[in-house]
Amino acid sequence: MTTPMSAITNVLEQIMRTDAVRATKYIAPNHIVRATRKSYKYHGGPKENYEIMLTIGKPNFAEREFVKRCKKANEPFPVKKVQLRFPMKRKSGLKPRAKKA
Repeated sequence: MTTPMSAITNVLEQIMRTDAVRATKYIAPNHIVRATRKSYKYHGGPKENYEIMLTIGKPNFAEREFVKRCKKANEPFPVKKVQLRFPMKRKSGLKPRAKKA
């Protein structure tokens, strides 16, 4: 199955314009385009640099569950909207660790 270039550019554009970590476009029940932003342990740093991994092919387990729900709801393929996943927010009320002597 050939992947339309518009799906690839749409996924890449969504992940660069938003703060999403993962953007997935469902082309067919057994074919997806996914872009994942590489995350690092450090906080801050330059916002202009991106490292994005592009996956084209079969859906993973969670994406297959989404496909099942789409079929049950009679959602036609390709799914029009790109599905975004955002990073988890840190709890603001965390206390700093006590220093060991």
